Amino acid sequence: MKRKPVMPDFAQFTLFIIAATVLAVTPGPGIFYVMTRSLKGGQTEGIYSSLGTAFGGMFHVLAAALGLSVILAASALAFNIVKYLGAAYLVYLGLKTLLSSTALPNTENPKKMGPKYAFRQGIIVEALNPKTALFFLAFIPQFVNPDGIVFLQFFLLGTLSVILNTSADFIVVMLAGPIGQHLQEKPRLQMGQRCFTGTGLIALGAYVALTDR
Repeated sequence: MKRKPVMPDFAQFTLFIIAATVLAVTPGPGIFYVMTRSLKGGQTEGIYSSLGTAFGGMFHVLAAALGLSVILAASALAFNIVKYLGAAYLVYLGLKTLLSSTALPNTENPKKMGPKYAFRQGIIVEALNPKTALFFLAFIPQFVNPDGIVFLQFFLLGTLSVILNTSADFIVVMLAGPIGQHLQEKPRLQMGQRCFTGTGLIALGAYVALTDR
């Protein structure tokens, strides 16, 4: 009896690490939330906020892993439908990012809340964010081998994604002041970031939609 693979093949795993790392270091709502907490509450509050969003992210990873396993067990066709819908969603996110002209959130004078409260709020903010759930369901299935142990693959890849995101958050915590000032004062940098992220998401969505595993 052939043993089911626990992880995707090397090429798919390498692509996942590259894509997940690029997405982790790209400024987004999570990074700006951590930055605002750090600017007002200091590094301690920023670290607790980062840990809170990490716990919230793991909630979505576990829920999505369970759901995807059930879908695959029920129907291989349903799994493919999820795959293509996920690819379409990635393309949509890319187009939305390219067309976005929203300014960065104002990081001035956020309310100081204390480390423990920052940790709890980080969990709640991330756990109750439906966009996080949709993103995990759109992104990670593209790298899951449907012939392997789907739940374990999804959980491990999701955990790696959360670790990468949290590592990027920690860097932001340490450099919150300079990063915040630089992004606020450089509109061209914001535009370049949007173009880079949007194009990358569209390319990733197109790749997984057009390439057979």
